[in-house]
Amino acid sequence: MTDSWTADEMPDCSNRTVVVTGANSGLGYEATRAFARKNATVVMACRSLDRGEQAATDIKETIDPTGAVLNVRECDLADLASVESFAEGVREEYDQLHALCNNAGVMAIPRAETEDGFEMQLGVNHLGHFALTGHLLDMLVRTAGETRVVSHSSGAHSQGNLDFDDLQREESYAKWGAYGQSKLANLLFAYELQRRLDDAGITETKSVACHPGYAATNLQYRGPEKSGSRLRYAMMKVANTVIAQSAEQGALPLLYAATAPDVDGGAYYGPGGFMSMRGAPERQESNEASHDEADARRLWTRSEELTGVRYDIEGLAPAPA
Repeated sequence: MTDSWTADEMPDCSNRTVVVTGANSGLGYEATRAFARKNATVVMACRSLDRGEQAATDIKETIDPTGAVLNVRECDLADLASVESFAEGVREEYDQLHALCNNAGVMAIPRAETEDGFEMQLGVNHLGHFALTGHLLDMLVRTAGETRVVSHSSGAHSQGNLDFDDLQREESYAKWGAYGQSKLANLLFAYELQRRLDDAGITETKSVACHPGYAATNLQYRGPEKSGSRLRYAMMKVANTVIAQSAEQGALPLLYAATAPDVDGGAYYGPGGFMSMRGAPERQESNEASHDEADARRLWTRSEELTGVRYDIEGLAPAPA
């Protein structure tokens, strides 16, 4: 247990470049603000440039921005062309990348599809981040010193299962089941990436997973809004007020996973308090299904086929001594 670990204990991030997806609101906003306080260069990957620019302005007004750089760039994880364009922009502007925080997501919404025809929750939460990581992994591996890929999952992964015969949930759709599937996919990806890095002898890049517990953000409202349920919206508002911890607290496992010196590759971090819903970050265990290596390999292959992004991790391996 990390006891009372807070963002104040993050190391200085001067001369470090970090990508945060969904950086304009909720956990991504709080993570971006914490990185900025530690003088990082943060590339804010946002679906809306207007909301991203407003978030950057708000952050600069609440901190001393002397050593921080906030670079807002468009990245729609529901559109693989947008993901590729974003990654190309990062590669053109920067020659180093120290952390990729795969944070953005959608939760429990009525069935919809991405620009590429994927079920929206799987498409945004997993496939978009799978593609983004694939486009940027060589930058992370070739950056001097330790670098990290952080995948934001959820306790809801335990309610998910992968249906490889109906991965896009075209035959049977339940919004919470689809959300659980996407969050389970996040963990399978994070652990499989670490195994592949290990197999290639790449020791300076770590793949880490985390979850925020129950944090009050706008994420909880999107499902009720899209389905037009005033009752569910009101229930979420009460829960966010009475039960949830703040978004600032909810961002701590992500920040810990991205910066703490004692983080292990292939580990999973979340709040250590009541029912893992709140509290300081600690190392935790995800469910048995998330460690199914056969499912992880199968999902990896399917993700490469669906996104067209193929990883060449062996090609990034260090030359033999």
